[in-house]
Amino acid sequence: MYQSDINNTYQTTINSTEFEWDLLEIKEGKFHILKDNQSFEATVLAADYATKTFTIKINRNSYEVKLKDKFDLLVEQLGFSNMVSQKVNNIKAPMPGLVLDVMVEVGDTIAKGDSVLILEAMKMENVIKAEGDAVVKSIEIEKGTAVEKNQVLVEFE
Repeated sequence: MYQSDINNTYQTTINSTEFEWDLLEIKEGKFHILKDNQSFEATVLAADYATKTFTIKINRNSYEVKLKDKFDLLVEQLGFSNMVSQKVNNIKAPMPGLVLDVMVEVGDTIAKGDSVLILEAMKMENVIKAEGDAVVKSIEIEKGTAVEKNQVLVEFE
């Protein structure tokens, strides 16, 4: 995404189509968008920074969005996307926050993409998902726990 230095105009590509839009952050997690003389209200409902997946509500509709930067696209183009995954030994907090829910128990077998816990940060609920197949070895937090960035939340075997 390219931002103009003059105003809040952004130029980006979606599904190989370039377009321009005006974006203004009203408050944290809430935005006003102008595109082709139409006004939209966007709210970030959930953010998973590890997988670059976001749930966004635009006007009254919710969408799940997967972001890819130029490096992600290059990895795909070179055919290395399947080789990128590695064994994950734990899940760490991507940011400080409050644990709203833990969806797994010790001994559970989980698959890549399974929801593990919900972390509230910056007034947004972030669903933390498994980055690979694993068995839950230990859960280092519980519902209602405040956590710091990079704190280990769940360990895997």
